Amino acid sequence: MKRIHLFEFEDMPWFPDWIRVLMTRYIMTFHKILGTAGLLEKLVEKGLQKSEALLILDLCSGSGGPMLDVAENLRTSGRFPDLKLMLSDLYPNHEAAKSINQKNDASVAYLTDPLDATQVRKGLVGLRTMVSSMHHMKPELARKILKNAKEANQPILIFEISDNSVPIFLWWLAMPFAFIMTFIFTPLVRPMSWQQLVFTYLIPILPLFIAWDGAVSNARTYTLEDMEDLIQGLSDKSYSWEMGELKGKGGNKLYLLGSPLH
Repeated sequence: MKRIHLFEFEDMPWFPDWIRVLMTRYIMTFHKILGTAGLLEKLVEKGLQKSEALLILDLCSGSGGPMLDVAENLRTSGRFPDLKLMLSDLYPNHEAAKSINQKNDASVAYLTDPLDATQVRKGLVGLRTMVSSMHHMKPELARKILKNAKEANQPILIFEISDNSVPIFLWWLAMPFAFIMTFIFTPLVRPMSWQQLVFTYLIPILPLFIAWDGAVSNARTYTLEDMEDLIQGLSDKSYSWEMGELKGKGGNKLYLLGSPLH
């Protein structure tokens, strides 16, 4: 595989959770700037057409990500007016979960119990999604996630915002650019907090962490050829896979969509 599994600060068990939350809030803002939700809509719509239920089960949700906007757009457009979204994570963001669940919106919920993407409970039926999160998984774990969806006969959509097709060294050259962009985009972060401002502008540890993890995320991203390796042996008469790239802001985005053949 081309990908290199270097460490990301966000993945470290010792990494302070409050810094992780600030970073994921920034990442949510970055998704809005890139227009990730718009790129995802058609893929999610295709996946839902293969689903037994009008439910998106978002895995590794963190602070919520772009799937909140995707689900809202699909509902309000009239295409899927009864669509429900369930966010989840192995390490749930309890602050985000509380904010979402307190709205008492029957169409959106965040599971507060840990959910392992390799062992999704049988009662959770619907389209599984992973947005900019599969690169966190080593190949054996990534394959288990895909295998679990296939064995449960549930569709799954993997989406990454980089294609990892350029030479690896270029991601490291992009680190100073990512560092500077953090100062420019941080005022757009919502919800805003004093910690977000202080640790970006006065004590700039957030730009450092974000720039490093961003470069490593790109180096970790599974290429289309890598995805071919992951799905080896997971295709049969009952389940198929589709993969490709989409053009978008900041470069091509990659996706892998697994679907049951009804």
